[in-house]
Amino acid sequence: MEKFYKTISVVLHPIVIPTIGVFLYFFLTPNNLESQQKLAILSLVFITTYLIPLLILIVFKKIKLVKSFKTKSIKERKIPIAIMIVLFYLLGNTIVGISQIRDLGILFYASSYGLIIIYFLFAFNLKTSIHLMSIGIATSFFLVLGGIYPINYIPVIVIGILFAGLLGNARLYLNAHTTTEVYLGFFAGFITPIGVYLFL
Repeated sequence: MEKFYKTISVVLHPIVIPTIGVFLYFFLTPNNLESQQKLAILSLVFITTYLIPLLILIVFKKIKLVKSFKTKSIKERKIPIAIMIVLFYLLGNTIVGISQIRDLGILFYASSYGLIIIYFLFAFNLKTSIHLMSIGIATSFFLVLGGIYPINYIPVIVIGILFAGLLGNARLYLNAHTTTEVYLGFFAGFITPIGVYLFL
């Protein structure tokens, strides 16, 4: 069971979810972009949300700012998360500048603001689950898209909620988080796309 839950945590890792979200967006949502343009945007997202965070952790581990890639302590998480807040925000700014996919920017602004919430919760000694925040953002993002396009995103939303439950169980089983940190992570993620859509 432990191996299964570790696999779930890796497959649905926060640095993987944004790329999956963008892929699903292009697959399910109408737009006028050429295949090469979509590939370029997917590549930009993959580099910004996967490769750069991975490289940051490698460098931080080398210089002993973090003990492991799991960044178990709040202290270890602070600098990487601060960097990711900026990267997601800049990515959101870039995406909203492309008129055909302006609404995709919601995903990255929401990620930035979700991480700000998580950073704020550090003050209360809460190591809120970034895994659950990420799946919460992706699920809520497609809920928001359902209000923009006449497309049935319900299957994606239901799958997102089911994966969130599975991922939450995995994080608890692996003793990575408390129940409170898991629920807070999903809630922080779920509310941010809605907030971005309504107020920004």
